[in-house]
Amino acid sequence: MADLDASKEPSSPFNNVAHDRVRKHFLDHDPSAHPGLWDDLWKAQELLLWDRGAPNPAFADVLSKRTDILGSPVLIDKDTGMKRRKRALVPGCGKGYDVVLLASFGYDAYGVEASANAVKACETWAEENKDVYVARDSDVGSGSVKFLFGDFFTDEWVKGVDGGLGEGFDLVYDYTFLCALPPALRPSWSARQSQLLSPSGHLVCLEFPTHKPTSSGGPPWAVPPVVYEEHLTRPGEEMPYDKEGNVMVQKPVRDNAKALTRVAHWQPERTHEVGRGTDWVGIWKHKY
Repeated sequence: MADLDASKEPSSPFNNVAHDRVRKHFLDHDPSAHPGLWDDLWKAQELLLWDRGAPNPAFADVLSKRTDILGSPVLIDKDTGMKRRKRALVPGCGKGYDVVLLASFGYDAYGVEASANAVKACETWAEENKDVYVARDSDVGSGSVKFLFGDFFTDEWVKGVDGGLGEGFDLVYDYTFLCALPPALRPSWSARQSQLLSPSGHLVCLEFPTHKPTSSGGPPWAVPPVVYEEHLTRPGEEMPYDKEGNVMVQKPVRDNAKALTRVAHWQPERTHEVGRGTDWVGIWKHKY
């Protein structure tokens, strides 16, 4: 298995020239232009400052140690005895590290990218590392890996999901995806997460960056835990923000049929150096 400690990482992506150049790239653009702007950065290889070169070890620990919540990556039908692998989704999957990691744990894993250049990078990296990311459990075996080009918020890419969307994905993993989206897209993000998650599925959010000043803009935009709490408990609803960019807590919580509920929340012992001491892991499921 590839080294998940990622001890030799690039310096922090905050407050440096490269990050400022990327931030300015997104200034004054309509959110609808967001996918194309990311593709421009992939072409220019401007995203290397965020590339850690490996999956986040916090997520590897979730998959190996939190089966009490996530269960087995393989399901057995009680009536027929037939087995099927759970399906996992990684929106905004970058170079695909987490997709390949999920497959090594036994999930049929899908990565979605709105950049055609990103998809090509994923496929190249996965092919080059197929002999490194072997099955974690020989009895479970490895799942499949598939990278799909498309906008997370539309259904065009769903046509590439084997068997179709069905009831949704059994596991969805969000890391450096929400923080890459302008705040105006957060209601759509929460609604889409709720829609794509199967009735018994789990959404794993590795919350980063939680410590960045909310007024500093992005990407990455600051996403402290309260952002996840407010939006995922009210998927699709517009949330009020103050002038500094902080989400304002709404009480009491209004009933929302799409609501997710958080079943676990902790600071991971291991994570990438850039998030050490400030990253959080949250696991969510459907409330109703």
